[in-house]
Amino acid sequence: MLYWLLCQLIRPDMPWIQLIIDTKADHVEQVGDMLSANGAQAVTFVDAKDTPMYEPKPGEVMLWPETQVVGLYEADHDMDGVIARISKSKVLGPGFPHKLDQLEDKDWEREWMDNFHPMRFGQRLWICPSWREAPDPTAVNVMLDPGLAFGTGTHPTTALCLRWLDALELKDKLVVDFGCGSGILGIAAIKLGAERVVGIDIDPQALLSSQTNADRNQIGDKIELYLPQHQPELMADVVLANILAGPLRDLREVITAYCKPGGKLVLSGILAEQAQEINDLYSQDFQMEPIEIEGEWARVSGQRK
Repeated sequence: MLYWLLCQLIRPDMPWIQLIIDTKADHVEQVGDMLSANGAQAVTFVDAKDTPMYEPKPGEVMLWPETQVVGLYEADHDMDGVIARISKSKVLGPGFPHKLDQLEDKDWEREWMDNFHPMRFGQRLWICPSWREAPDPTAVNVMLDPGLAFGTGTHPTTALCLRWLDALELKDKLVVDFGCGSGILGIAAIKLGAERVVGIDIDPQALLSSQTNADRNQIGDKIELYLPQHQPELMADVVLANILAGPLRDLREVITAYCKPGGKLVLSGILAEQAQEINDLYSQDFQMEPIEIEGEWARVSGQRK
């Protein structure tokens, strides 16, 4: 996803320099603000120690204990001046450790597009970038441009849910998609036969991305999209929630209420070590299926009692 992030942040066909500073989590925002104030076109935070990151509580921003702050500058920017100015701060000080790297001059958007290939999930389903030809025109093809929202099929949690959907009989079903992101799961459900999808997300950008992708796949009239405060009351045949373990705990009653008796449930966004806890929590109302693990991530699923 690095290429996608870069193409969202910077102009193509220009050389860039990145200033990398290792710091503690307590100082990350101060350092980031200093880089922004000194001409950085973008500032990102990167794990410096390959430390696992668990989900934050609502409203909380979590950072790694050892974090790299990366500032992106145009190649002709006065980096000596930047370093001289920020070295006067108490947080960094004279001679603070840092690294300057030159980024290759290339069209980052084109680079990302070239590296996003059609992917097959299960027996019928393909996720295809909107700018590429579908490898099998007779397959169930979802044409996708994620925009600023999560969900391309490359992440294991999305892949786990897509394979689960591909194996399901969805003809004429009503589906609810919590945390719809790019719309990938809901659109796949419709293409696989679902009659209607209700997508819910806390991010207005995700709702826009979902609708755009639904329209691209000529099924825009079959998807309804809501912020949580506007979500409707209904009971669905299938409920999808590819979010995180924390919200899955907190929203158990809400998610469960959307699934009608005999309906199907799939949950992901769960680390492998969290899967059994989530499975046990939902087993109060669902007959649970075997947990599916892919790498560090897990899928939990079941049928409403």
